[in-house]
Amino acid sequence: MTPPADRPPPAELVEAAAAAWLSLRDRGMSPDETAAFLRWLQQHPRHAEVFAELDRTWRSLDRLSALPAPASASSPPDADLLEPRPPPRRRLARRWVALGAAAAVALAYFGATGLRPPRQAVATEVGAFRKLDLPDGSVAQLNTDSALEFAFTAGERRVRVVRGEVFFAVAKDPARPFLVAAGPVVVRAVGTAFNVRHRPDAVEVLVTDGRVTLARAGDGGQETKTAATATDLHSVTRPLSPDNLISAGERATVPVAAARAAPPLIPARVERVAAPAMQRALAWQERRLEFDAAPLAEVAGEFNRYNRQQLVITDAALAARRFSGVFRADSYGSFVRLLETDFGVTVEPRGDELLLRPGR
Repeated sequence: MTPPADRPPPAELVEAAAAAWLSLRDRGMSPDETAAFLRWLQQHPRHAEVFAELDRTWRSLDRLSALPAPASASSPPDADLLEPRPPPRRRLARRWVALGAAAAVALAYFGATGLRPPRQAVATEVGAFRKLDLPDGSVAQLNTDSALEFAFTAGERRVRVVRGEVFFAVAKDPARPFLVAAGPVVVRAVGTAFNVRHRPDAVEVLVTDGRVTLARAGDGGQETKTAATATDLHSVTRPLSPDNLISAGERATVPVAAARAAPPLIPARVERVAAPAMQRALAWQERRLEFDAAPLAEVAGEFNRYNRQQLVITDAALAARRFSGVFRADSYGSFVRLLETDFGVTVEPRGDELLLRPGR
């Protein structure tokens, strides 16, 4: 029922709906969502007023964040962008509080109505990196050619790694678990740090701080009600605890095909990772690739993740040769020159590929 014009709808619900519609507008509305939004605006004059007010607040914050830092205390930002009363700092703080309150109300609104909050998506191109500040204070670092989606509610923080590799530094919030789905795996954390690499054939979870638990993901990346037991996860180095804990300094590798073929079991390999190996695995955060006696096939595969031009090895014996070194992730030129000058490898350009052959 549409509230009569002389009786405004509850302010909390209007603010929650306005925040939700603003989020939908920023990520792009479908035709059906646009029609629903227009209907909502027409239901009561207060709807349009609150939406416009929240939109102005958001745009003001965007403009303020774009201001260059003053050269000195005597060189304030452009006065036209800051209203003189109340003082800019106080007004800016109130805007942040208002926006945060609207977001909190929106979370409560979604939880009370059973509606799902709009899912937001972030991705990187080949060779690109991105640091993402999540709404709860957690941080996600996306490696090359990676994509994730996230939707937070008052009861949980849910993320899906669509592809690629992401490092998470999770803000502590015992009341809201942090759930990361990647293929057939769900990683549950509260306040910790871990790396998730979603490969076509396997999912790797490397914990650098704290502990996480693993469970099988059901349809749509949702965590199943029954998590795997200690006998469901097979470790080559240690038995898992009954709640499938993976601790700092450990890496779990879950084969995608095996995990999907035998639900709810999760066939995983858990191993201790020494400090040097941990450093090599996370060197991508500093735009580096580090190898220690790695076969050339693995080295080429890592370089191919960061570059449009692909290295193709044409000889099995050459692919098995092992190499060590530290290289820039976005430039394989120095490595290719090393192969040519020190190892006699023949390099043949072919379109977007560089063919690597044994020297004659």
